[in-house]
Amino acid sequence: MAKYRIISIDGGGIRGIIPATVLLRLNTDPALKNFLNKADLIAGTSTGGLLALGIANNMDPAVMQKIYIDDGEKIFDDSWLDDIKDLGNLIGADYDIANLEKVLKRIFGNIKLKTLKKKILVTAFDLDNESKSVNARSWKPKIFHNFDGADSDGEELAYKVGLYTSAAPTFFPSVDGYIDGGVFASNPSMCALSQSQDIRSISSPPKLDEIMLLSLGTGISLNYIKGKSLDWGEAQWVKPLISLMMDGVNGIADYQCKQILKNNYYRLSPVFPADVIIKMDDVKKIPYMKEFAEQLDLSPLKNWLINKWN
Repeated sequence: MAKYRIISIDGGGIRGIIPATVLLRLNTDPALKNFLNKADLIAGTSTGGLLALGIANNMDPAVMQKIYIDDGEKIFDDSWLDDIKDLGNLIGADYDIANLEKVLKRIFGNIKLKTLKKKILVTAFDLDNESKSVNARSWKPKIFHNFDGADSDGEELAYKVGLYTSAAPTFFPSVDGYIDGGVFASNPSMCALSQSQDIRSISSPPKLDEIMLLSLGTGISLNYIKGKSLDWGEAQWVKPLISLMMDGVNGIADYQCKQILKNNYYRLSPVFPADVIIKMDDVKKIPYMKEFAEQLDLSPLKNWLINKWN
């Protein structure tokens, strides 16, 4: 039976070092024989989108891991001058996206999506579709991909798409009218599964029982809100809302893929210890996250890859 293999990687900011380290461990395991080379489609959101672009360009996972270690603090560098200008982060994004742009330009140069070695799907959100009709002008989700067809984004520069998917609200300013795809698909697994069935892009889409989907999370911090009846307004909800929405979106995509693909689907979404909270910009915890990912028990995933992927 033919197989169609998909790797999907969640958003999560600097926590992307966790799936990067997992991919490094798996890809160097002799029993898996460079499993990344067998992937047909790589999907990602935000930091997962950057990893997806790297994998699609045949970048070694060791290099991707090193980028988090070497460049993480530069990307999430919040100067005191910027804090004064933005009144903390009340009227401006936490970070200037220029540092991330420099890193992505260094990595991808002028490579276009159509020249990547593999099929790619990266999520973003378009804040204004600029429709000439007043009854059609609105914001909308945007799926960047390099499949064939009229809706292909093959001419887009890889580094630009990387900026679009990474422009997380409050963390970075928007770029060319786009923000982080995590606002609707922080776990892009269902987006990838849907793309694999699009007859506009694939003349003979794979059957569902031919699809193997590996979904990688960026680590879960255990959160909860006490109280059975919360009479909260905007001021109280705004702080937890982003994390709440991302965790909810991640969970529903996991449920949907599990129901559709059953044993042909595997999700690795490691949970941090109860006393460990890691925010998307917590660069000081890079060493902890690297060690955390290096100590994960990957044997169930390895067995799945041997039996299903290979």
